[in-house]
Amino acid sequence: MSFASFGDFLAMGHHGLYVWSAYGICLLVLALNVAAPILARKRYLQQEARRLRRESDK
Repeated sequence: MSFASFGDFLAMGHHGLYVWSAYGICLLVLALNVAAPILARKRYLQQEARRLRRESDK
């Protein structure tokens, strides 16, 4: 499929809102799938560091 202009490309034959929102949602989900384990690991390491400090203070 070819487009006459960049505006036509963005409009996607009047389906642009659906197409670009689908791409946006997909990218958001992918970003969350990357960020969630990283944040969970950071939180786990902080909890373990606190636990080790508590145990060493006893």
